[in-house]
Amino acid sequence: MTAAEIAAAVGGALSGRGDVSVTSVAPLDRASGRDLSFLATAKYAPLFEASHAGVVLVTPDLASAPGSCAARIIVAKPHDALLSLLPRFFRQPARVAGVHPTAIVPASARIAAGATIEAYAVIRDGAELGANAWIGSHSVVGDGVVLGADVRLFPHVTLYPGARLGDRVIVHSGARLGSDGFGYVFRGGAHEKIPHVGRCIIGNDVEIGANSAIDRGSIDDTVVGDGTKIDNLVHVGHNVRIGRLCLLMAQVGIAGSSRVEDGAILAGQVGIAGHLTVGAGARLAAQAGVISDIPAGETWGGYPARPHRESLKASAALFKLSDMMKRLEQLLAREGK
Repeated sequence: MTAAEIAAAVGGALSGRGDVSVTSVAPLDRASGRDLSFLATAKYAPLFEASHAGVVLVTPDLASAPGSCAARIIVAKPHDALLSLLPRFFRQPARVAGVHPTAIVPASARIAAGATIEAYAVIRDGAELGANAWIGSHSVVGDGVVLGADVRLFPHVTLYPGARLGDRVIVHSGARLGSDGFGYVFRGGAHEKIPHVGRCIIGNDVEIGANSAIDRGSIDDTVVGDGTKIDNLVHVGHNVRIGRLCLLMAQVGIAGSSRVEDGAILAGQVGIAGHLTVGAGARLAAQAGVISDIPAGETWGGYPARPHRESLKASAALFKLSDMMKRLEQLLAREGK
């Protein structure tokens, strides 16, 4: 695309040469004259000044930042503009509808038009695949699993029996959905397993990262709401209910029967104890350890989790403790104690 074509596509103002052509996208520090890049915050202005990018999307307040790129396109939200352009530079892999000869598909399975089942995938009895579902190699779709339209399972995904996925769900490699939760009763001198008979229900437009695990319910269902995005290496325990449009980042762990309400954000390595509620729109900072309910709309952090400002003050006081101890020891030494 030329700079002029890009400006027209994103509704931006062109500054510089409109005939400059780019063929790919790259960050400022690695971009060549054939690459499109972007500058959204002043923090990266030094990289922009030294960049060799051919075309750069920039915010209005950075439009005059020093730099030698051949063309600048001024847009209010460079990230959004770039998102709309990426499909023009990086085409999605093509697929062919149909069932690979090595896949196992029983007669009792219902496969809608346009579905793709790749090599060595296994579809179990009574499973239902919606229109244009795409099942990657070596994935297993268990007994009675129901998949909506345009579901994408990457290779080596396992869906345990009874799982239900809505439309346009993406599940990355190694994810396991619908496995038994961690539930036992100590009886007769042994840990006796609690049977898990609930379901794992995933809403529409959910994305689940690689090697994540979402347990089925014990007697209730485990539910993930529409539009929620789950990163790699996340564990969601049995009977957990996650609302709409939530973000769960890497290594989050949610213990059984907890609730995460609509729009909550859980940063990396957040841990939530069982039977708690994270209110709608709440934000949990990285590594927060949650042992009590989190009010809606608030930002908490630390361990145990507390309001974010309070957590920062506690951390600052802790960092001062070592110096305070040294001064106290020196004072006691002068007094001969």
